[in-house]
Amino acid sequence: MLYGICPLSVVPVRAEANDTSEMVTQLLYGDHFEVIETQSKWIKIRIAFDGYEGWLDKKQAFEIDANKFKILNDEHTYSTDLLSLMTTTTSQLMPVCIGSSLQATSFLDHQFDGATNQGFSKHDLVETAMLYLNSPYLWGGKSPFGIDCSGFAQMVYKISGIPLFRDASEQAKQGQALSFIEESEPGDLAFFDNEDGKIIHVGIMMKDNYIIHAHGHVRIDRIDHSGIFNVDTGRYSHNLRVIKTIV
Repeated sequence: MLYGICPLSVVPVRAEANDTSEMVTQLLYGDHFEVIETQSKWIKIRIAFDGYEGWLDKKQAFEIDANKFKILNDEHTYSTDLLSLMTTTTSQLMPVCIGSSLQATSFLDHQFDGATNQGFSKHDLVETAMLYLNSPYLWGGKSPFGIDCSGFAQMVYKISGIPLFRDASEQAKQGQALSFIEESEPGDLAFFDNEDGKIIHVGIMMKDNYIIHAHGHVRIDRIDHSGIFNVDTGRYSHNLRVIKTIV
């Protein structure tokens, strides 16, 4: 196998080639990838969307050729309902979540009947982010059933057709930095660092100095020049490093 598609709703991509290894990210339905190493039961993949690498169980992959891989690279249609149903070749129903890549349905011979992304407006970023509200935090997660902070930012932008890297530290290298929080617009990304200056968190700016981010769950908090003020604990939870406009 040289190239493949994820034919299932949500599958783990792991740091090592075994089921007990750390999940570093996830594939959603229709995500495609290049195979860069093969073992008996596992393949090491490079995800086409963001270049992220990890190990995938062979049973959770569907093989495609180089021509289909190229076609998938050039198309960007995603589901926008929090949860939709896909009809498989045996007329069985399979749930797929928001952000699934629908251009793969023709290669998998599946049928999709649901809402898809149509064009882009920066205003849509916050509306999309709100669909994930109260989703539980999950390291490596990218679905409304479990998502981490950078996966949350990546998925919200992905649904609008805008590519972001997978990790917050890499996302912070994209876009243009703003000098003051007052310059930010809803949809801009705010990045936060630790005591060593390493970027460890990202959230999506909203209007009136609010931010939506994944911390325990996808939640809305206040933000100011110091960072995120957690309305439940009455304390700052993250130190602001920079706000960047991506679009």
